[in-house]
Amino acid sequence: MPSHLNPADQQRLDDLHERLCAQSLRNVGYPCNQAFDYSELFRFLQFSINNVGDPFGGTNYRLNTMEFEREVLADFARFTRAPADEWWGYVTSGGTEGNMYGLYVARELFPEGICYFSEDTHYSVAKVLRLQHTRNIMIKSQPDGQMDYDDLRETLRIHRDVPPIIFANIGSTMKGAVDDLAQIRAILDDLAIANAYIHADAALSGMILPFVDAPQAWNFADGADSVSISGHKMLGAPVPCGVVLARKAHVDRIARSIEYIGALDTTIAGSRSAFAPLMLWHRLRTLGDAGLRGMVQECLERADYAVQQLRAQGIDAWRHPNSVTVVFPKPPQSMMEKWIIAPRKKIGHLIVMPHVTTAIIDEFVTDFAAALNCEPRTANR
Repeated sequence: MPSHLNPADQQRLDDLHERLCAQSLRNVGYPCNQAFDYSELFRFLQFSINNVGDPFGGTNYRLNTMEFEREVLADFARFTRAPADEWWGYVTSGGTEGNMYGLYVARELFPEGICYFSEDTHYSVAKVLRLQHTRNIMIKSQPDGQMDYDDLRETLRIHRDVPPIIFANIGSTMKGAVDDLAQIRAILDDLAIANAYIHADAALSGMILPFVDAPQAWNFADGADSVSISGHKMLGAPVPCGVVLARKAHVDRIARSIEYIGALDTTIAGSRSAFAPLMLWHRLRTLGDAGLRGMVQECLERADYAVQQLRAQGIDAWRHPNSVTVVFPKPPQSMMEKWIIAPRKKIGHLIVMPHVTTAIIDEFVTDFAAALNCEPRTANR
């Protein structure tokens, strides 16, 4: 068998690397941190490692990193204020799997339940609900992206006889809005709804809110039954990954023992990445809590700087408290060609991740202002 690529194939890889190098720093519309270094872990790529099964149980496949996975999960349990010795979780392939797991647990607990989610919820959630055949109702959103709590209350009142499954956005995709779990729990209590489940999609903000002085109500202590957080977003990773945590009492009711792997089948996936837990563990250990807080604070400060600079150019920019998502009118097409931006309807956003420096923000604002001067203002409306 050949041991080297032919020149044409090698050139394709070289071209790809050059293109990614050029584009990575202009990825400002998607929450993927580009500032990380996992070279210390490259030696583990020579092994076919696999975290199949429950990370807290045994497995016949001993080429795994479950010890490291458990340490990562313990850190995330602390970040989310999970009840001591009453939580369970695993490292996922990303936010969608984490949300799928939370909704799966909820559906198993309440097979006839109705899932309520706002119109600002990530597109993948409707897909998950279709896959799981879960009844669902979309709730209106407020202009700032938060769930419309009045609409939620009225809709819950109409369907009081059916257990609700609330899907809460902890940092919505486009506007960075945080659905207030304390207010949601208060509505449930006021309507005397005892059987309910709340899943918190904290893909991005789950690694921001633990490190700010005045976080919104978002975690287990505020009423969540499960929480999903992405690993490749604020922390940064070369492959999508994440963490899902749930109350252990809920998970225990759906676990199944599988003889072939010698483990409990408690996860969505069978074979799971054993490299992702290593990356998350490495990142958490090299940064530490102080480093994480510093990274978050710097991003929030630069997000505020971005709002100021955009407004100085007459661009209507804003952001939520504790959010690195800077919202503005949809940019002209010429901006989309240079910058990696995620528009939706009439808006766009700049997500200030650790790799988005003030120099990048300045270049972005300059290009935005120049593009507006070259095209009619109606292009943004």
